[in-house]
Amino acid sequence: MKLDMISRYPEATPKPTPLLFVHGSFSDARVWDENFLPFFAHHGYEAHAISLRGHGLSEGHERLRSWRLTDYVADLEQAVQTMPNPPMLIGHSMGGMVIQKYLENHTGIAGMGLMASVPPQGLLPSNLHMAMRHPILFQQMVMFSLLGPSYGSLDMMRQLLFSRETPRSKLQEYFDLVQAESQMVAMDMIWFDPLRLKSGQLWLPLIVMGAQNDVFISPAMVRETARFYRTEARIIPNMAHAMMLEMNWCEAADALLNWLERTINSQPVDRSICDQESTG
Repeated sequence: MKLDMISRYPEATPKPTPLLFVHGSFSDARVWDENFLPFFAHHGYEAHAISLRGHGLSEGHERLRSWRLTDYVADLEQAVQTMPNPPMLIGHSMGGMVIQKYLENHTGIAGMGLMASVPPQGLLPSNLHMAMRHPILFQQMVMFSLLGPSYGSLDMMRQLLFSRETPRSKLQEYFDLVQAESQMVAMDMIWFDPLRLKSGQLWLPLIVMGAQNDVFISPAMVRETARFYRTEARIIPNMAHAMMLEMNWCEAADALLNWLERTINSQPVDRSICDQESTG
């Protein structure tokens, strides 16, 4: 399977640990290239993002409706094998579950970052929570999942993924990145392919992040994920589900970078990287 990869490299010798980002449903690697890949390359990391099969410029669009979660895990395995050193795997939403499923049968990675990730319990708790708290929006999301982007609108995307302050011009730009998704993968994450990892089983560096205003993966779900992995949840204030594209995306990138520097490179970080950049 030919898979598209977007890669950004630092100007100087890269740090030993490459970063490999995995996108969520209805998107592809480009969502990472808007902000995160250049940001982390600027700070010394090889930063790579994969488009899973049937997404972006990768092969497999003709069979998108039939792909399963195990197929996406195989794509991640293929991408990891191209890395120069064991990578740090960072997944958003569905991409977080792809990484968790990968770790059922694979070792030898530098660590795991989960951003607004599907929790270890799968999609059912999140769907039930959303159906109770935001019933109309949940119905719209279900129709979008079944019918694809032709059913979507900028207003619906804002309610599902973005903060109210996001300019309409940015919403239009991001809406152009939206595509159809495999409903079989959604069913795998609800019923058919539950996570086999056990609480506390993973002994590797990991970070669990979420967004305060996420209507899909709520902060409560993020905290449940953190408890499962016996770590602390980091909830970014004033942020919605599309963490890497939000107007305050740098706060999420900053938190991840600070964690990487302390955990992987053992370098103390005294203040916000965003603050450093904004003050020159």
